Amino acid sequence: MQVSATSLAPPAGALPSARRAPGGWIRSPLWDGFWILNTLWIAPIVWYCVYRDPDPYHGPVYLFELILALCFWVGHRFSSTYLAYFTTAYRPLLKTQRVRFVWVPLGIALATFAFLVPGDDALPWTRGTRIMYLVILDYGLITYHFAAQHFGFLSLYRLRSGRPRSVLDRRLDRAYALIVGGFMVFVAELMVGRVFFHEVWLDPVFDPDWLDSVFVQVQVGGTVFVGLAAAVLLVREVLSGHPSLPRALYILSVAGIVVAAFHLRPFLFILLWTTQHWIAAMGLSTVVARGNDDPTTSRWYSLWQGFSRRPWLLALLLIAVSAVLLPIMEVEALGPEDQGIAQALVPNIANALANSPWVPVLIAVGFVTAFLHYALDRAVFRLSDPEVRKAAKGLFD
Repeated sequence: MQVSATSLAPPAGALPSARRAPGGWIRSPLWDGFWILNTLWIAPIVWYCVYRDPDPYHGPVYLFELILALCFWVGHRFSSTYLAYFTTAYRPLLKTQRVRFVWVPLGIALATFAFLVPGDDALPWTRGTRIMYLVILDYGLITYHFAAQHFGFLSLYRLRSGRPRSVLDRRLDRAYALIVGGFMVFVAELMVGRVFFHEVWLDPVFDPDWLDSVFVQVQVGGTVFVGLAAAVLLVREVLSGHPSLPRALYILSVAGIVVAAFHLRPFLFILLWTTQHWIAAMGLSTVVARGNDDPTTSRWYSLWQGFSRRPWLLALLLIAVSAVLLPIMEVEALGPEDQGIAQALVPNIANALANSPWVPVLIAVGFVTAFLHYALDRAVFRLSDPEVRKAAKGLFD
């Protein structure tokens, strides 16, 4: 889904409202439990679905994954876009930070279309090769993107707990997020052959037979390492003098997801890993949008004011966007032999899109929305910047 979905780590004490929030929650135990700490309810449902039917592609767990993807996958991609271009809070930044909010997104869109749309003979690589390169790039970006979101939420919960400034805490959070939430995920996926096009860029470096021979050792070692890393942060939490229950739960949820990468079938891990990110990113955006100022000077912003001021209504809007656009986005996300959600729900539309002459354009649209999501998330949650902190004041009210 930090290049970061939530680079929520401003200099400690930079926010005038950085007083201790009740319980350290972003909004409330119920809200945080559903949106941010969503692994706590997703994991039991997944376990129950697998218990009922272990087949991950036809049983109830597939239906559950279908519902979550339909509601949150595409919507979370557009959540930062909504903040940047549909709220008056971020309107000043379109002028003062035009590079981040205008020129970089425009450049990403133009470069991606120019790279993918031309035919096989127009560039030195065939279109299939170009798509492969972008898939590999996207895999690296999304792994970092997810990990950086973990750093953002750890920082935010530390801020909400009223903890004094600590360079050590910040460094520990960053190390935990990037090493446990990022690098260890890559290691686990490498061991099970889940990295996209691994045969092209990883197999020449990591011999598959050797990986098979050390799988158990890496599985056990990775599990122990993740557990020890989580224990270090939890002990630090208890000794801090400002322990935060939601922060401790978030630490455990990240550890649980990464341990699942070493022990569960790839389908089940991907379900936990991606849905945690989607739902948390969307939920956070609905809170930030609450800080939207009265749009007295623009009909455009007046049109969206009702959604911005009501988090539940904005969530419904993003869910609707996710459901409507999912068939288009799946053209880029799926391989020729993959069975997608749109294929299961609206097969006629999915087949028409997959076989239309516009497939290269649709694939480019999918990559553009992904890359824009990474860039705009970084821009709208860059809370080390005073202007961005002012725009995101809804997060701290």
